[in-house]
Amino acid sequence: MSFRETTQYIKIGDKECEFNQNFHLILHTKLANPHYKPELQAQTTLLNFTVTEDGLEAQLLAEVVSIERPDLEKLKLVLTKHQNDFKIELKHLEDDLLLRLSAAEGSFLDDTKLVERLEATKVTAAEIEHKVTEAKENERKINAARECYRPVAARASLLYFVINDLRKINPIYQFSLEAFNMLFHRAMEQADKVDNTQGRISVLMESITHAVFLHTSQALFEKDKLTFLSQMAFQILLKRKEIDPLELDFLLRFTVEHTYPSPVDFLTTQSWSAIKAVALMEEFRGIDRDVEGSAKLWRKWAESECPEKEKLPQEWKKKSLIQKLIILRAMRPDRMTYALRNFVEEKLGAKYVERTRLDLAKVFEESSPATPVFFILSPGVDALKDLEVLGKRLGFTSDSGKFHNVSLGQGQEMVAEMALEKASKGGHWVILQNVHLVAKWLGTLEKLLERFSQGSHRDYRVFMSAESAPTPDEHVIPQGLLENAIKMTNEPPTGMLANLHAALCSFDQDTLEVCSKEQEFKSILFSLCYFHACVAGRLRFGPQGWSRSYPFSPGDLTICASILYNYLEASPHVPWEALRYLFGEIMYGGHITDDWDRKLCRAYLEEFMNPSLIEDELMLAPGFAAPPNLDYSGYHQYIEEMLPPESPALYGLHPNAEIEFLTVTSNALFRTLLEMQPRNALSSEELGQSIEDKVKNVLDDILEKLPEEFNMAEIMQKNPNRGPYVLVCFQECERMNILLREIRVSLQQLDLGLKGELTLSPDLEAQQSALSCDAVPDAWSKLAYPSTYGLAQWLNDLLLRCRELDTWTQDLALPAVVWLSGFFNPQSFLTAIMQTMARKNEWPLDKICLTVDVTKKTKEDYGHPPREGAYLHGLFMEGARWDPQSGTIADARLKEIRSAMPVIFAKAIPVDRQETKHTYECPVYKTKTRGPDYVWTFRLKSKEKTARWMLAGVALLLES
Repeated sequence: MSFRETTQYIKIGDKECEFNQNFHLILHTKLANPHYKPELQAQTTLLNFTVTEDGLEAQLLAEVVSIERPDLEKLKLVLTKHQNDFKIELKHLEDDLLLRLSAAEGSFLDDTKLVERLEATKVTAAEIEHKVTEAKENERKINAARECYRPVAARASLLYFVINDLRKINPIYQFSLEAFNMLFHRAMEQADKVDNTQGRISVLMESITHAVFLHTSQALFEKDKLTFLSQMAFQILLKRKEIDPLELDFLLRFTVEHTYPSPVDFLTTQSWSAIKAVALMEEFRGIDRDVEGSAKLWRKWAESECPEKEKLPQEWKKKSLIQKLIILRAMRPDRMTYALRNFVEEKLGAKYVERTRLDLAKVFEESSPATPVFFILSPGVDALKDLEVLGKRLGFTSDSGKFHNVSLGQGQEMVAEMALEKASKGGHWVILQNVHLVAKWLGTLEKLLERFSQGSHRDYRVFMSAESAPTPDEHVIPQGLLENAIKMTNEPPTGMLANLHAALCSFDQDTLEVCSKEQEFKSILFSLCYFHACVAGRLRFGPQGWSRSYPFSPGDLTICASILYNYLEASPHVPWEALRYLFGEIMYGGHITDDWDRKLCRAYLEEFMNPSLIEDELMLAPGFAAPPNLDYSGYHQYIEEMLPPESPALYGLHPNAEIEFLTVTSNALFRTLLEMQPRNALSSEELGQSIEDKVKNVLDDILEKLPEEFNMAEIMQKNPNRGPYVLVCFQECERMNILLREIRVSLQQLDLGLKGELTLSPDLEAQQSALSCDAVPDAWSKLAYPSTYGLAQWLNDLLLRCRELDTWTQDLALPAVVWLSGFFNPQSFLTAIMQTMARKNEWPLDKICLTVDVTKKTKEDYGHPPREGAYLHGLFMEGARWDPQSGTIADARLKEIRSAMPVIFAKAIPVDRQETKHTYECPVYKTKTRGPDYVWTFRLKSKEKTARWMLAGVALLLES
């Protein structure tokens, strides 16, 4: 059996992929390379290779030199052959001598031929030794010449491992070494020719880096492009030793352990606590005192529109770019995405941050019968339109029979197989839409694509489209399909201007003239387009925009336009109520699963679709009135001229929503970057300790601080009364015990694992990884309360909760002011208030409700609980603030994302006594992620109409 036949698979990292032609040549090089560890598995035909960065670098170096200096490679092969020949000749001489000596009888000095042979061997051996020495010297010179090109191979190797790690962000981002090799060769061939060796090396490195950037970027969603770009820049700069690994590690982790009240009014408590954490580093010592002492200068910098472009105050302006990023992340985390773009632009060049338009024609040129094009879809995006335009230009259309469009689903697999076979013979195009819907057939598809590509017509092409899975566990597309394809992302437009133009582009002049009630139809249709742009655009603001994410699409808009036409034609008057119901509850509401999101959708339609749209001037947004009666191009022109600049106000949100959105985006970006860092980078000597040492320190610290479990038997004996409040206390203690037990046991097991006394299971490895990244392990999160905190803040919060419970269990009397945020299940305590008052007043539980009264006092102002109900603290308002003077909801202050609420007095009253006028039904959530974290609804007083706070996404949160 030949070597090619026995080696059916190759393993890269922990992923197996099918062996292919391109690896055939490389394998022989790898076998001789100490960085590649071939490991033949018993009774299998698998040969596994664990690729290391050094090993890939060695292979790529050979490829660079073979292109740049083929003479060197040939000479090296000749020398190697000669060296082997010399060794063979010496071996023959030795064998011949040994044979003659063993056969010699008597004194071998009398054997003249043997003596002559010995002399000849001696002379030949001396000649060979001289030639070997000469060959070694030549080889040294060749190696020195080859070494010039090592930086090119090192850069390419580094880039491959950067793009290979992108699968950690999303499993759909998979790139093969084979495809990377082709890209690598193409980039070298396309690089500008330079005579100077050093100049040529610089040109090659830049050409390869930019080619990899362009090829990879087209396959990434917009939100992930900056992550890739930043990781690429950081790794290149670390390799060049231009940034300090310790500073990069701090920037990515940004561990803030303690909370300090801010002494300056332009920084929040969170920002000041971050500054105090930064001040602990040697390079930033004294920054906290300087910010406090020169508050005016720092305020000017921190409150500037683009602080990332401004110079830092005083001596701090001399700090390096990475050090400036650290200070900026502490004081203005919302500007970090812009700051990272500036950082990349300065370090790598402007062309890396320019927005590039995806060119399907160019991607098509790179494709082949064996290399399909894979469209990664976003909700509401259709890849077919662009492909049909390109096909029409190149003569591949459905009418000519050269374009086969198969929308996959149940029963369409056979149709797809027939289309592929026909296309491979006739040189047609096939698009397989939504391949993620036929998960069981994808293995078959992978084999079919490989089979049909062999000996197929040169014009044969396959295009596929699929949506990215919501979670890695739901990912179904095989590795082979993704790695062998050229990937492209298709995303909907962003921003109100682009969304509104796109919505209007779903129609034309004929649509505007189709209805007999032309003015009403046009006005409502434009308002409907603005509504669609709002609901689609709000998604980027995260939970404050929509509690959950929904796939609103242009199809919803076009169907609503048809409904509008039918109802206007059939009714003498505009049926506003019916239209709002059909649009908000059926068409768009059909996607919506959250009650509060449904209310939001209703509020939009009540604002945008009412008689004043036709009878009066209706403001769709501040500074943007509904347009007069215009033609199709007139509406586009009206949007261009009259729409205010992009801001959250266009969607009804407070400007703070953008700050929060940008802050959350940057935090998520840094968390992803931290997870993507190579293990050896994080455990380098510069950091002073290995990951294992760091984890050991963290677990020792946690075990030292972790309180003992609550003694439930002892606590239960303190009070025979089993009222609702006492039962809530017992339940909370029991839940806390389960969590504390899990933390203690898992940390003790991990400690044994680190010492080598216990095998590290996958769960323990996941826990080690989480602790090394300052994240809360999943095993703890599953048993804990919902939280968005990092590990340090989460542990502080846990200790505070234990302390609160410890105080409560001393005598089981209700605390003067209850920390509602400290409960695992805050609903149980609010229900206990209702149960207690229902028993006391003999009210039916189903006929009462909870009412709240916001006081003007703080927690310290109360010494004992109220006679009925309870005082609550620990709540924060997002989207607005509470004004204690007027006792109503008011607009939030700029940059104050969440404001602390005063103490709230909660009690139960009969439903018929509830005050509903001039109140806003404010949802209460456990965390800022909202959605499934819903707790209760508090009616809060408001002078403004409810819709204003509804559109602004105003809510109370139990976590800041």
